[in-house]
Amino acid sequence: MIELFYWPTPNGHKVTMFLEETGTPYEIRPIDIGKGAQFAPDFLKIAPNNRMPAIVDHAPTDGGAPISVFESGAILLYLADKTGRFVPADIRGRVETLQWLFWQMGGLGPMAGQNHHFVQYAPEKIPYAMKRYVDETNRLYGVLNKRLADRAFVAGDAYTIADMAAYPWIVPWEKQGQNLDDFPHLKRWFEAIAARPATIRAYEKGEAVRPSRPMSEEEKKVLFGQTAASLKG
Repeated sequence: MIELFYWPTPNGHKVTMFLEETGTPYEIRPIDIGKGAQFAPDFLKIAPNNRMPAIVDHAPTDGGAPISVFESGAILLYLADKTGRFVPADIRGRVETLQWLFWQMGGLGPMAGQNHHFVQYAPEKIPYAMKRYVDETNRLYGVLNKRLADRAFVAGDAYTIADMAAYPWIVPWEKQGQNLDDFPHLKRWFEAIAARPATIRAYEKGEAVRPSRPMSEEEKKVLFGQTAASLKG
């Protein structure tokens, strides 16, 4: 059984998408990041970067003690290797998948995240920062759109963890100042993933944990005021 430490953010949705696709048994342990649950000592033992998601696999393939994994990309790769699903076995297919997984982890996610922060949450509206991250998000959408021009999914004809990693970061496209009609190949891909039953179930799990609502000012202080001192306890 997989114990999933989760909150319904783009990175959290990646993992529930995978688990729902594979039918892997799991239990959600909500980590309310707006209330500071990510700083609890027991959680920090699993996720020392005080970020969710994280997992504990209570039935690892080596038959040994439970294995904990933090960072959403590492979790996807761990689960793909464990189940033998959604990552190609051949070296060329695996490389295609992993390089786009890392593209999301190092590019699309961080840049879209900064877009969200400066456009939606920052108490001071800084035009340069807003334009910088909206433009970079736009560039990354263009990269993904071009990649999808001649293939069904990011790594080729098969749906993989690279798609699961990228999709949740496209869901808030309107809030990111983007228009999917400007990216027809990306839009086709996005709509295909949105219609998958496992994707629908995964997002329903998120709504069950935390129905969509605006972030409170107190939650913003918890999320955006972190320093090294936040880890002391």
